[in-house]
Amino acid sequence: MAFDTDTLRAFLDAHGLRPTGFERIATGKFNDSYVVALRDGRQVVLRIAPADDAGFLFYERGMMAQEPGLHRLLRERTSLPVAEILVHDPSRNTIDRDFLVMERLPGRALSEASLPGAAVDRAMEHTGRLLREVHDACRDARYGYLGEHHPMDPAESWADAFRTMWGLLVDDIRACGAYDAAEAKAVTEALAPHLHLFDREVPSCLLHMDIWAQNILVDGGGTVTGLVDWDRALWGDVEIEFAVLDYCGISTRAFWRGYRRERDTSPAARVRWAFYTLYELQKYIVICMLRSKRPGDAARYKAHALRMLAEL
Repeated sequence: MAFDTDTLRAFLDAHGLRPTGFERIATGKFNDSYVVALRDGRQVVLRIAPADDAGFLFYERGMMAQEPGLHRLLRERTSLPVAEILVHDPSRNTIDRDFLVMERLPGRALSEASLPGAAVDRAMEHTGRLLREVHDACRDARYGYLGEHHPMDPAESWADAFRTMWGLLVDDIRACGAYDAAEAKAVTEALAPHLHLFDREVPSCLLHMDIWAQNILVDGGGTVTGLVDWDRALWGDVEIEFAVLDYCGISTRAFWRGYRRERDTSPAARVRWAFYTLYELQKYIVICMLRSKRPGDAARYKAHALRMLAEL
């Protein structure tokens, strides 16, 4: 929804920020976001979380709460261009929404930049280099969604974390009516025969889980000026990040040139890739049913997922 100027002004005034103008960011898909001009000459970004009844995946509810800590961590441990978060307000004193205010990074979304091919390659290579830095520098001893929104208990192994995540995702699909009881049971149990392939020693890396052209900011030459929207971040096996990169069209030769690591292409890795891709794919069933109100699209995502599972 679009907010009126008085409401937007109240968000900022409550924290001593004096706005002079607002421009809605049209590319936002989950939060309502605005570029705000301040009286002191700065520009900031105001992000307002969805209403509580918007319809969420298990890890989306309240996920804005983990962004301040993740931004601090990334700014401390990496050279990644990440915005400083100036305000995070979950008090709901102004309106029944959480919101945050962050500095505005330079550049524009790669999806909107209309760059020539060579500059796009430069952006992909730079993205690969930055994401490799995050994966190497930001690690934890636990696995799963570890943020302040607490969508699950931390796991001691990646296999345990992914089993929990898979089950919770299927529960979401069942709850929105897209899977019946028999389908939900079959999809949940489909992981069990392959779970041993996930039970291996892998570092728990910070994973963005939503890198696509809209979340990559670039300048006119293809230099990355920001990777944004860390609210879906997960701690675990980098292979699930790779599957999302594949799905979102980021796994180009230029990206891997920047990442500087060979992917595991073994039969076991291919099975893991299939389940990781299904984890990404099936989320759109819930999104289409609950937020987009497009049951036909949800049915197509469901059919695709069930075909992939049948092939496994």
